[in-house]
Amino acid sequence: MNKAPKFDRINDIFLGPLERPALKWLAAHMPPWMNPDILTGIGFLGAVIIFTGYALTSLNRGFLWLASFGFLVNWFGDSLDGTLARYRKIERPRFGFYIDHVVDCAASVLLLLGMGLSPYVNFTIASLTLISYLMVSILVYLLTIAKGVFRISSGKIGPTEIRAILIIANTITFFYSKPLFSSASGGLTIFDILMSILGVGLLVLFIVNALMEAKIINEQEQMELRAKKAKVEEMERTFTP
Repeated sequence: MNKAPKFDRINDIFLGPLERPALKWLAAHMPPWMNPDILTGIGFLGAVIIFTGYALTSLNRGFLWLASFGFLVNWFGDSLDGTLARYRKIERPRFGFYIDHVVDCAASVLLLLGMGLSPYVNFTIASLTLISYLMVSILVYLLTIAKGVFRISSGKIGPTEIRAILIIANTITFFYSKPLFSSASGGLTIFDILMSILGVGLLVLFIVNALMEAKIINEQEQMELRAKKAKVEEMERTFTP
């Protein structure tokens, strides 16, 4: 039977001092019938609401509030499922890790596809940002296997901060929906700028971390190989008559 994966979970985020106590309180007050699987489903439902809200903004920008509500639902389910499992000591490390990130992948596609279908984000920019996000996600999963470290955040920024930023952007866009910058080819909205910054930032993060971690892992394995070789040579000298 396969053993459960063992890794260190790093989630050092700016809003952590507020989020962690809130999640612990919610976990302690969840009804008995609520379980991590239901919460994971609620998180995905939030992603569906986000997609629907953004897609419908082509009809009325008031649907931005629906998208913002979706972010809250997504945070509730996605952030609380693991906390509840740890609080009740009913963790399923392999299944939990697997299903949580399958759902996260699908939710990310829904989020950025919905934004791309709205009148506020250029579809190409949304698509490139999604590609960058998925590249970083793949790198995180590979490093979890290669180094035993699962890093959720980077530079104090994690999923919670990104949700908060997008809710703020929704609010600003509702009250001021005109492009921030205009050109012959069209206008750039606050979402275009945010997604461009996020997409480029994620791509740079992927390249830098991929190269840096490859160097570190290679050096570690080279040291292990040298130590192993030295041990074999020592054993050969010991048993050679």
